[in-house]
Amino acid sequence: MAKQRISVVIADDNDMMRGVLRAMLRGEEYDVIGEASNGVLAVDIAERLKPDIVCLDVVMPEKNGIEALCEIKATQPEIEVVMVTGNSDPATVQESIQNGASGFIIKPFNAARVLDTLARVGTRIRQRKN
Repeated sequence: MAKQRISVVIADDNDMMRGVLRAMLRGEEYDVIGEASNGVLAVDIAERLKPDIVCLDVVMPEKNGIEALCEIKATQPEIEVVMVTGNSDPATVQESIQNGASGFIIKPFNAARVLDTLARVGTRIRQRKN
């Protein structure tokens, strides 16, 4: 039986970071269905496309990742949100987890760690869908 593909939205204000993440996920069991360059767009795209996972940068213009996380979780608690950050200070991690983040990817990231984090989240999504 083919594994169910998992839909992902990537939200990061850095084009290159979005490109790197997209490249890492290509060919794996993920479909990158949307991208956002700021927190406002991230919330909007999550609302419209209803992805399984949102990879959300913590530091973004217009609305930061934690604010976007709170809004996404308030309206769509089933979406798994993985925070992407170059700033892994304990306060940020704590605040994200308290607000419903499913995992963390620390920049600069390596493919193995990214895929490992998403695989753990993906397992939870598949268990819910079955």
